[in-house]
Amino acid sequence: MDWIADPDAWLSRLVLQRGLAVVYLMAFLSTAREFPALAGERGLAPAPALARRAPGLFRWWRYTDRRLLALAWTGAALSAALAAGLADIVPLWASMLLWAVLWALYLSVVNIGGVWYAFGWESLLLEAGFLAVFLGNDDIAPPTSGMYLMVWLAFRVELGAGLIKWRGDPCWRDLTCLYHHHETQPMPGPLSRLFHLLPRPLHRVEAAANHVCQLIVPFGLLLPQPVATWAALLVIVTQLWLVASGNFAWLNWLTMLLALAAVHPARLPFLPAPPTGQEDAPLWFSVTVWAVALLVAILSYQPVRNLFSRHQSMNRTYNGLHLVNTYGAFGSVTRARHEIELEGTQDGEHWRAYGFHGKPGDVRRAPRQFAPFHLRLDWLMWFAALNPSVPRPWMRALIRRLLDNDPAILRLLRVNPFPDAPPAQIRARVYRYRFSTHRELRETGARWQRTYAHDHIPPTQASGD
Repeated sequence: MDWIADPDAWLSRLVLQRGLAVVYLMAFLSTAREFPALAGERGLAPAPALARRAPGLFRWWRYTDRRLLALAWTGAALSAALAAGLADIVPLWASMLLWAVLWALYLSVVNIGGVWYAFGWESLLLEAGFLAVFLGNDDIAPPTSGMYLMVWLAFRVELGAGLIKWRGDPCWRDLTCLYHHHETQPMPGPLSRLFHLLPRPLHRVEAAANHVCQLIVPFGLLLPQPVATWAALLVIVTQLWLVASGNFAWLNWLTMLLALAAVHPARLPFLPAPPTGQEDAPLWFSVTVWAVALLVAILSYQPVRNLFSRHQSMNRTYNGLHLVNTYGAFGSVTRARHEIELEGTQDGEHWRAYGFHGKPGDVRRAPRQFAPFHLRLDWLMWFAALNPSVPRPWMRALIRRLLDNDPAILRLLRVNPFPDAPPAQIRARVYRYRFSTHRELRETGARWQRTYAHDHIPPTQASGD
């Protein structure tokens, strides 16, 4: 093995970098769409209070919504350019600078995003984006240590997810979690109902396969070729299964891209051979990459300790730069799905519901596929329903904005039942949802069955809470 350069990894690097740029594009577009309404100057949970306390541009640059949007659109334009191949037509140092700027721009957003950006995949995108600075471009063969840093990240993502499940909810160990998960996950997709209605023995097979792919297969990523390539392909197949069964923003897509770092196209007969003529990396670049590898090794102490801890954290970052984090997902699975529905009225008798893009509402409407796009308000509505007896502060702020027919908030919704004049009152009600059986779907045309549980927030008028 050449510990300096890895020419066989050229296609893996190409797809990883272009795919990562597309994920960044989705992240910046989501930020431009949602941030001012959710965390802006008049947001539901305003960000400016955090701006001076975290690394990023807004620590020195006073926050305004206008500046946030300028940053987001700049990031989107740069992401699109990198996805189109800009980094491969500029000198190596310029390629590194472009990736570093992209990372710094998104870091500036995440660090002031508060609860709206407290998702593990935000840190995952930042860590992957930082490491992408040190992958080089078409001027040089892929650096071996740079590719292994991506493999190490993929290993921690998969093993962390597997261990948190095994240590967490007992239903993972008795292979029954998927009796519930497809129905109760945060944002079901078009096929989630069909996954939920699979025979229970198949759900047990799903759970067992998940343990194999997240507890055993990740170690194959660290082994010599061709084992690493086949382990990476198993990770990709598993992630595609998750993509088909639900919406998890860019978590699954980014995990697949990271796994590609372990794939050597030369090991697969249907892929082209590496191009000729790629030069060796200049000394300054190799030294820089090795220095970063040493930094990652040092910063890996806490995440590795967490992996083997009896009290493992699910998603955690250990520094303000979001480098070398801890990851995990679904250490526990809810058994029943509750949804908070916002309803308004103008006469106190006839109530009409607001509609969201991703979360269930209208029982006849089929769930849509949104991933890798991230609908943060829809996700936070799911988290709010996990403890429906205690309204979140931002929920009351959301109701106040809807009572004013606030256009920034209404743009985030699919249905505004009061387009001409704001409602006189709004209430938040909790419903218990479950997927319809095949027979119920044929008889009623409804994909969901729901029953009223209780009021989350009683009827509220514009004049007060």
